[in-house]
Amino acid sequence: MLERNMTYAPHSHDPYVQELTAVTNGWMRRARQMFTVAAAAALLFGMVASPSRASETQAPTAAPWTPATLRTALTSLPKGDAERGYAVSQQMFCASCHGDQGVAPTQNWPHLAGQKAAYTAKMLMDYRDRRHVNNKGAELMHDIAVMMTPQQIADVSAYYAAQKAPQDDGTPRPVAQLNPEQLVRKGDPSRLLTPCASCHSTRGQGGKLEAPALAGQNPLYFVRTMLEYKNSTRTNDAAHGMRTFAKRLSREEIDALATYYADLPTKR
Repeated sequence: MLERNMTYAPHSHDPYVQELTAVTNGWMRRARQMFTVAAAAALLFGMVASPSRASETQAPTAAPWTPATLRTALTSLPKGDAERGYAVSQQMFCASCHGDQGVAPTQNWPHLAGQKAAYTAKMLMDYRDRRHVNNKGAELMHDIAVMMTPQQIADVSAYYAAQKAPQDDGTPRPVAQLNPEQLVRKGDPSRLLTPCASCHSTRGQGGKLEAPALAGQNPLYFVRTMLEYKNSTRTNDAAHGMRTFAKRLSREEIDALATYYADLPTKR
């Protein structure tokens, strides 16, 4: 069970954070070892693109997104094909962390099933271009994304978008001490908080550009992401949109929103 008053910090002495860090690091080591062997075989048989030498020497971070540059990047991608995308997910061993159909087998990783294709593509470009490499999981994703062609990014994004959002995924929920319906539907004008639904829709299906689907998302991943935005350790949001929003939320509100959206597919 998540502790409501957990302080998110890279070197926190909170037992929960320490346990999560140990589990995540263990997964990182195993996933990186497995992926290194698989990538070598894939490259040998020409299954994936070769990573650029710039990535091997840690390429510089790309310029932050603006709404205009993000729109241009997304519209420049080729049309995705879900059937080809499944093949890409197998070649890249995506299922080892995110599940065969996009439902993560552990609470350490985000669910991708039902996610908007544009958001998954944006995140892959963020990993590839080092806009989002603030933790070990993101570093692993960078190693994967630099080997992907624009067509592969579009195809795998289309595959996950075609899957159903998770229901009853079995992950633990934070202890919600308040009802977040007001925040979701009306926001809080006194704090200049817009409704979550204005970007992510009332059913959590996502919106334009980088506004992801939230319905059915792993609540631990949701909390971790919101705290990273709140603390500005995650900075890949265009125009600081999520950072501005998250800074004004309390920990209790973040926990309540995580539970709300995790259970949303079964409510509607």
